[in-house]
Amino acid sequence: MTKQTLVRALTKFQTLTRSLCTSAATSDAALKNVTKSNFEPVLAELRRVVRESDFVSIDLEMTGLTSAPWRECFEFDRPDIQYLKVKDSAEKFAVVQFGVCPFRWDQLNNSFVAHPHNFYIFPRQEIQGDGLSYEFLCQTSSMEFLAKYQFDFNACFYEGISYLSRSQEEEALRRLDSVYKDELVDPSSNVREFADTELVRMADILYAERMKNKISDWRAGLSRDRNGGSDFQESSVDMNQNFQTTFFKLRPALAVNGLTSRQLRLIKLVMNLLPFSIFLPDVTEKHFKDLAYVHVTCEPSGLRPLLVYTDSIADRDMLMREVKDCRRKEEEMKIKAAVGFRHVLDLLSSERKLIVGHNCFLDLAHIYRKFFGPLPLTAEEFVSAVQKYFPYIIDTKVMLNSNDVLLRIMKRGSTSLSKAFRLLCSQLPATLTSSGLPNEPRVKVEVQVDDQRFSNWNSGAKHEAGYDAFMTGSIFAKACCHIGIDFNPDVPTVDLLHEEKLLKYVNHLYLSWVNENIIDLKTGKIVAESLGSTNIKRQNLKILSPNMVLLWGLTSNLRAKEFRDCLLKVYGTGSVTSIYHLDDTAAFVQFSKAEFVSKFLELKDNLERVNDPISILHPLSKLLEAGCVRAAGYEIYKEICSSPISELFFTDQVEAIGLKLKTRLELAIEIKRQEKYKINSLHFCEDRKDTDPEINATGTHSSCHFPGDELVDSLFPVEAQMSK
Repeated sequence: MTKQTLVRALTKFQTLTRSLCTSAATSDAALKNVTKSNFEPVLAELRRVVRESDFVSIDLEMTGLTSAPWRECFEFDRPDIQYLKVKDSAEKFAVVQFGVCPFRWDQLNNSFVAHPHNFYIFPRQEIQGDGLSYEFLCQTSSMEFLAKYQFDFNACFYEGISYLSRSQEEEALRRLDSVYKDELVDPSSNVREFADTELVRMADILYAERMKNKISDWRAGLSRDRNGGSDFQESSVDMNQNFQTTFFKLRPALAVNGLTSRQLRLIKLVMNLLPFSIFLPDVTEKHFKDLAYVHVTCEPSGLRPLLVYTDSIADRDMLMREVKDCRRKEEEMKIKAAVGFRHVLDLLSSERKLIVGHNCFLDLAHIYRKFFGPLPLTAEEFVSAVQKYFPYIIDTKVMLNSNDVLLRIMKRGSTSLSKAFRLLCSQLPATLTSSGLPNEPRVKVEVQVDDQRFSNWNSGAKHEAGYDAFMTGSIFAKACCHIGIDFNPDVPTVDLLHEEKLLKYVNHLYLSWVNENIIDLKTGKIVAESLGSTNIKRQNLKILSPNMVLLWGLTSNLRAKEFRDCLLKVYGTGSVTSIYHLDDTAAFVQFSKAEFVSKFLELKDNLERVNDPISILHPLSKLLEAGCVRAAGYEIYKEICSSPISELFFTDQVEAIGLKLKTRLELAIEIKRQEKYKINSLHFCEDRKDTDPEINATGTHSSCHFPGDELVDSLFPVEAQMSK
């Protein structure tokens, strides 16, 4: 390239950059924020946009990630443990923002059109008496992060859209159906809650008698008006304004106003069919059998009690059935209205769209827990359940780390959302490629907010879910172009679901980015080989759970080097592969051989049972802290992680769960010792007594050990199964 050509290219780039700055400044548009006040019209429009879309990108903002430091994902966590930690996070923290951004291919403009939506959601209790607590944790670092980027907490807490999961909705409808059926079988069941009120106070007795007389006078007045032919006057009011004559379903009724709950209870006792007190022996079925006590919805005061006059018992029963049917329909409408934001997830599920996220396994766990039902106990069950609702999911983080072209663009470094967007989606005019280089594949992304459309869009809403969803979708569109997908302007639609170049990425998600474990959502299994990891350290890291011992109850001043020195003195050079700290109170030791696990556990047990000078001078005594330190195989770690309890320190967690680990360990070792002697020792000794000096004259072995993987499988019963 000549010097003159280079100067012209730089001048052109500077001119375009100045033009870009001016364009961006004039094309700023607020993100489409959605709260309960505008949810209904936005949902109606979103249905159309999603139906026309080629894929939908999502992103979530939560109140936290980990309920305790030891619940973070570590490199030594097996996939089943990783799922348990994701499950715990999704169960304990709330989602406060949900980003949904449908992308549609526009053939006329040869570009994708994005429709970013930023939903504020909040788990408000919409159905009274459903027993749901809606408690959630807040992690300080996560809340500080939200506040740093001007998250609107008021909009979330006061205007956030509530929701019911499918399981909650089904349970609410079942509960309503049960109540309705009970009332049909036993019409008096709706007043039994008042049966425990006895008229034992003189004030109650006098009030009940006065109400009986007042109701009797009112009913007698109705009869006189009918027999005498006088016109019935609606809204006639008595002296104290508490009772008002009106109509209900073409029947005269007495509206009760301004009374306390106890006064209403007493009136209902008077109205009941059976006597409730020996002080009112004449309140029997012959009184008021033609009156019905009902509650009707009345704004703004809510429920309004009415005493309705009926022509006969049959008419009264028919009225009560009508009232109950209306009440049932009202309650069903309340339940349907409480579904709230879940309508968005139902929409995405029913349309069977390709869902795109960035490092989104935790997002999926939150989605399932909040909007569908309780999380399954295992990862295999979870992915099977998720596939029923979302059969096509792509993780852009997997794409970025699994393709050589994309890895080069990412400079073989971090694949965070913001960095990927900066490198792949620089906002330059369509006349240049995305990096300003000729011959580079490119696809345009435009944004539509309400009726405005922008080629260069900046919402000014950094780290909000709606904008992050837009970035995720834009990264996916650009990545598709880089891996060789041709967005032909002559083709009216883009069929990404059947694009061969995408098949290896569909339904492959990072279960844990720390471990780079990719889970196949179709099978629930971990992909045997990473699709393109560049982290040599992680690739070479071998985590062998049968070789690992879990220690807790440690003192904070005992570090990894002291761990290693103590163990190497006992088991020799090369016996310890790695030491991993969960926190200051607990750590894992990975031995080079599984048999060291059983040897260590038995030796620890023997040292603690025999408290003599030799034991005190043993190299492990410094590590074991005179019986304060506990130890177990890897499986107990899974049992502890599966507990819903989350104490700050791991040692406190074990204590809170209440596991009798030392007793169980001794029992397991004793059982193994007996099995060994009873079943194996005779043949073992016969085979080795001539060559093994450790076998004494009686033919018994001087020390007991057994394969570590067998111990890990049998030591402890497992009571429960198991970022960006």
